[in-house]
Amino acid sequence: MERTLIIIKPDGVQRHLVGRIIGRFEQKGLQIIGLKMMRLGREMAEKHYAVHKGKHFYDSLINFITSSPVVVMALEGAGAIEIARKLVGSTFGSAAEPGTIRGDFGVSNSFNLIHASDGPETARFELGLFFGPEELSEYEHADRTWIYDWSKGEPE
Repeated sequence: MERTLIIIKPDGVQRHLVGRIIGRFEQKGLQIIGLKMMRLGREMAEKHYAVHKGKHFYDSLINFITSSPVVVMALEGAGAIEIARKLVGSTFGSAAEPGTIRGDFGVSNSFNLIHASDGPETARFELGLFFGPEELSEYEHADRTWIYDWSKGEPE
């Protein structure tokens, strides 16, 4: 099973979309193994967005992500990273396909509601930044046999 990090950004929190966004991931079959609301400090935001340092939008990104609480979520499932990114949709709400989170709830090219890890290394780094090992819950989800075909001994 793969793990990924999701951040519901300040605009998603302020627009009362937290429950609807979380529901999208649960309905798809991804398992929530960590969840918390927090206010990012500048230092944490700079660590998270270090790859963007020096870009023209970096300062406004840091100011935005620290402007209001966010909800961070650790998800687990077969192919969780790719599945989550497909659910999230294109970066800019104005270009995101209907049926995706950004496509259904966003139009802004600045405020894009949500962050999803873009690969396995990024996911490991981001999960470690936002969650300690003791904050991630290992448990067998009762409906896994109905979400995945386990007939070959592993999820398909």
